[in-house]
Amino acid sequence: MAERKGATIPDGTRHRVVILGGGFGGLQAARRLGKAAVDVTLVDRRNFHLFQPLLYQVATGGLSPGDIAAPIRWALRKQHNARVVLGEAVDLDPSRRRVALADGEWLEYDTLVVATGARHHYFGNDAWEARAPGLKTVEDATEMRRRILLAFERAEREVDPERRQALLNFVIVGAGPTGVELAGAICELAQDTLREELRQIESSEARILLVEAADRVLQAYPPDLSRKALESLTRLGTDVRLETMVKAIDDEGVELEAQGRRERIATRCVLWAAGVRASSLAWVLEKGAGAALDPSGRVHVEPDCSIAGHPEIFVIGDVAHFADPETGVLPGVAPVAMQQGRHVADAIQQRLAGREAGAFHYRDRGSMATIGRKAAVADFGSVRFSGLPAWLLWSAVHILFLIEFESRVLVSIRWVWNYVTRNRGTRLITGADTEGDAPAPQEGGR
Repeated sequence: MAERKGATIPDGTRHRVVILGGGFGGLQAARRLGKAAVDVTLVDRRNFHLFQPLLYQVATGGLSPGDIAAPIRWALRKQHNARVVLGEAVDLDPSRRRVALADGEWLEYDTLVVATGARHHYFGNDAWEARAPGLKTVEDATEMRRRILLAFERAEREVDPERRQALLNFVIVGAGPTGVELAGAICELAQDTLREELRQIESSEARILLVEAADRVLQAYPPDLSRKALESLTRLGTDVRLETMVKAIDDEGVELEAQGRRERIATRCVLWAAGVRASSLAWVLEKGAGAALDPSGRVHVEPDCSIAGHPEIFVIGDVAHFADPETGVLPGVAPVAMQQGRHVADAIQQRLAGREAGAFHYRDRGSMATIGRKAAVADFGSVRFSGLPAWLLWSAVHILFLIEFESRVLVSIRWVWNYVTRNRGTRLITGADTEGDAPAPQEGGR
């Protein structure tokens, strides 16, 4: 056996890299290893890579799921050292370097890369999930779309004014990028797209409430951009409630608390964008490999993204707690996962060459969030701007990040058409048409 920094490699065999998760981090790691003398096995419980930042557009009828998803096998079709396994990792045996899948199969590895992403976090109120779906998977997005559109359909038939208004009340919990984007998109859906389609109601009567526990929207952005985002939301007609906590969610509405005063909002559509926690595989790493977890269930990692005591196991993306010495704990966003994926792939190759793998350093190239038509904010450190220029840049960057050329073309065409006509053409109501039903919990990965 040959010992290489963090990896024991059987003589005469190729190094086996198993990657769990085909999101941004996992797919980047696999692609980066395309020319390396290793065998890559990428495991995901879905057969497609999902561009999660645009899920809100699926949820509001602007795009279809196929526009923002691509088969993982297609993405790796030219990479002959990689294979794709459709399955879900459920257990780990680090002493024998193997990982168990849900169907009972064990996969052996020399290096393991965990990039299984995150799921919704209800802060101890898991019963709320049935009434307030989050947005991490295609199923989440189509379920949100179903609930939003059904609310308008039922309001169109409702004769009781109070019940009609309850159907037209939309409550979004959490004013981060996802919550802000959802609020802006639903406002535009009500005020523009549906305005001439409904006969018994005025869709503009829809009331969109954005609830945030903090004192401003987009907490991760500078205060001046938060203020501009708030102004854009207000112009669109969003009722933004800052420093407001959700105390209860049930079939008939939500209970809010602000400054010690409670208020009940009658609604049939509550959407969750308030937080995420690491995927369940983080607890498997804690139990099997002694990994330390933070309060959100993320795995504390070493400077090179490995876990303490197991240099052959890397953890990246939303499931990793990486404390950058200069910027603090890195956020769970796509650019972080992608850079970590490339770093880990390079680290594996450095180890195989007998060199020490260096520490990961995140290069923050800025962040952007869109609020609605011609409204967005962009933060590039010393350069900050908003409005139409930020919106155009946001659109261009998101199109370029789609992995399929076909998707880039289709999304570009849809966005131009939507801009000109103010129409959201994928407003399909799918799934069970039963008031109060709820989807099964899902996890999504980066």
